[in-house]
Amino acid sequence: MIETSLFEKLVKIRHHLHQYPELSNQEYLTTAFLREYLENLNVRILETNLKTGLIAEIGQGSPVIALRADIDALPIIERTGLPYASLTHGVMHACGHDFHQTSLLGAAEILKQFEPQLEGTVRLIFQPAEETSHGASAVLETGRLDDVIAILGFHNMPQLKANQLAIKSGGVMAGVEKFRVDVAGVSSHAARPDLGVDTVMAITSMVQELQQLISRRVSPFEPAVLSITHIEAGSTWNVLPQSGFFEGTIRTFNPDLQKLLKCDFIQIVEKIAQSMGAQVKMNWDHTPPVTYNNPELTELIRFNTSRFQTVLEAVPSMAGEDFAFYQEKIPGVFVFIGSNGAIDAPDLHNDQMTIDDQAFYVSVPFYVKNAIFLLQHYKKKLSGE
Repeated sequence: MIETSLFEKLVKIRHHLHQYPELSNQEYLTTAFLREYLENLNVRILETNLKTGLIAEIGQGSPVIALRADIDALPIIERTGLPYASLTHGVMHACGHDFHQTSLLGAAEILKQFEPQLEGTVRLIFQPAEETSHGASAVLETGRLDDVIAILGFHNMPQLKANQLAIKSGGVMAGVEKFRVDVAGVSSHAARPDLGVDTVMAITSMVQELQQLISRRVSPFEPAVLSITHIEAGSTWNVLPQSGFFEGTIRTFNPDLQKLLKCDFIQIVEKIAQSMGAQVKMNWDHTPPVTYNNPELTELIRFNTSRFQTVLEAVPSMAGEDFAFYQEKIPGVFVFIGSNGAIDAPDLHNDQMTIDDQAFYVSVPFYVKNAIFLLQHYKKKLSGE
């Protein structure tokens, strides 16, 4: 499906994008590049209120399916030594979003050639701000996905070889909760703790009891993690501090369990604060729910993809992915595509992470062939065949 000339073009594009990475909600040059490329293909770009990123479409009428790629980079100093390494100090495409968006450009180029034969509309989402978990929500707020009946996406996976693709029904990436708990007591001299409310004791009691939440509330057959990663309280040895805080994350593949753990967490913190006379304030960030692959759609994609690509069973990842916000509104499938495969390959978000460009031979057909297949499938359903 990918001719040598297109492959070589995509490699040059990815290397260019890799050299000029931009952080979440700052992808102005990236957006301008994408817009110009699509306009040169005569691909329709839809009007939105997005400051960065864009939505385009190929084809016309119903059904409408969507393909998504993220475009932002990370605040990491690159140490790959590549000839096309980042030229923006402190910013790097260390998660492979340069590969994702280039794959979607390649798919756009091929789909445009087939536009007269498309049995509906393919909407192309070049999404900003995945790394801050706000991009998908911003895209949904545009209303441009209201008529979409299925959405596809992928993430590169360094642990898989560049000729491999993995898929799984149900939870494939974790639902993420990011919490910060601020605790306020009453300061006093360390020699007279009876005259204060011990913030340190309150925090450590909360941490200790919360660490038992997974082992005593979750089945041993159900993956779940609660990690407290940062604690601060006090500034000297002989004063009980007036305030402190701790923060961390909860992760699971079960949407119902995610809600249960959050509820139990809140109850534990509030109970201990009340028992010790401390005040507590909890902050929960805007983080993605479980990336949950629709079972029916997953089997359709598994069936069709296996006709042109060997399909593996995906090993779920405890990382989060804001593609999950689309899946709350639209049946969606998110797969993993190999991008390295070496035993010692640097993982995502690593300052030495690299992409094997041969992966374009998997990623572009995944987009194109499944888009065409889904349009045909849903067209038949709509016509009652």
